[in-house]
Amino acid sequence: MEVQETIKEIKKQFRLFMNGVVSQSMREKGLDYKLNFGIEVPRIKEIASKFEKNHEVAQALWKENIRECKIMAGLLQPVDTFYPEIADIWVEDMRYPEVAELTVMNLFQHLPYASDKAFEWMAHEEEYFQMCGFLLMARMLMKGCELNERAENEFVDQAMAAIYDESGLVCKAASTALVKYAGQKRISARTLLQMAQYIDARERLELLALKEEIKLAAE
Repeated sequence: MEVQETIKEIKKQFRLFMNGVVSQSMREKGLDYKLNFGIEVPRIKEIASKFEKNHEVAQALWKENIRECKIMAGLLQPVDTFYPEIADIWVEDMRYPEVAELTVMNLFQHLPYASDKAFEWMAHEEEYFQMCGFLLMARMLMKGCELNERAENEFVDQAMAAIYDESGLVCKAASTALVKYAGQKRISARTLLQMAQYIDARERLELLALKEEIKLAAE
């Protein structure tokens, strides 16, 4: 099947399951796509399972300003043809947290260069690069990735600075990564308590919650 024919068939599947109520609700919350079918993520994954992974199809889907196409792109993109420079282009094109989170989960965490990108993006100046960097690090830590001392120090320094970022998206992603880091059994209680001590949670409920989670991990 040709690329455009595949895209047409995918959109046909989207139309079968479109949910106008959900779509309108998302639009009211600021998700201003050219088109949003309002389809639940599990259903999008179900539709994706009917198609083979294909680089050209995934790239074409990503270029569409359609919510479901963006999500589907991450599901259909083969890892071996997704080069680092393409990953940067995708992150630069991101506008909404949902797509960032799902793309990290469905594609980025499986890339052979995921660790390199995580550190590169965490240190980036742009919001969505930082967000993806910390989300990617969280995913790696969930899979049992162990950092050497230098990498560990770099991550903790970046994350401890990012939790005070004005961007709620970056703060949340960095907090998630720190919680996953704290959950690793090899991290000493003393280290975790020192981390918690340095978190200034005044007037920030989300930081207070983070502080308590890290303390809990130390017990």
